[in-house]
Amino acid sequence: MKRCFDPAVLEMMDRPQPVSPELERDLERLRQLNRWFGSHRLVLSFMRRWIKPGARTRVVDLATGSGDIPRLIVDYAREIGARLEIDALDRQPATFEVARRLSTGYPEISYHEANILEWNSAEIYDIALCSLTLHHFCDEDAVRVLRRCRELSRRFVLVSDLRRGPLLKGGVYLLTALIFREPMTRFDARLSAARAFTFSEMRDLAVHADWQNFGHKKFRFARQAIWLE
Repeated sequence: MKRCFDPAVLEMMDRPQPVSPELERDLERLRQLNRWFGSHRLVLSFMRRWIKPGARTRVVDLATGSGDIPRLIVDYAREIGARLEIDALDRQPATFEVARRLSTGYPEISYHEANILEWNSAEIYDIALCSLTLHHFCDEDAVRVLRRCRELSRRFVLVSDLRRGPLLKGGVYLLTALIFREPMTRFDARLSAARAFTFSEMRDLAVHADWQNFGHKKFRFARQAIWLE
């Protein structure tokens, strides 16, 4: 099945909007999905390799959403006594506001309202992250995102996303029909399943972005990741 991507059709959470109960509920659902279906486990498996006790590590998280990944990493760094600084970016002002509110008590995280394709940083980070974001872009811009990740970190890069296929499509349909039935969550989740890249498509994106000697692996619950280290 060919990837279905129409740039004129935005996910509901990506549309200009104020902070609302509907948006906050949708972001809460996304955090639950990240916890229950492997995204947190996937990211932590790499952070345990890359963040060492006592070390000072600078991280950038691109398209951070409501900031659950940065908070997850800070919690881990605190456990092992690592010194962490995270710059977290998101271009959606309402989502950005929710992330900042949820991150009270996390001074390690600095939030920046910015488009990752336009954001210029003089900093070079130890780790560049981009989680569950690539499918929001057309193929050409997805390649630009991967190049940007590589520019921002010369040490470690992790890009994780959904993996398109029958398991993802069927699982998302059942979840949004039986459990996560809110209109925004249902619409966005089903659109994401159609827009996700297959395993081979994800590899091709990395090749076109001039990534070399990169890792690429399938993970449970229709996830996948590419990385550099």
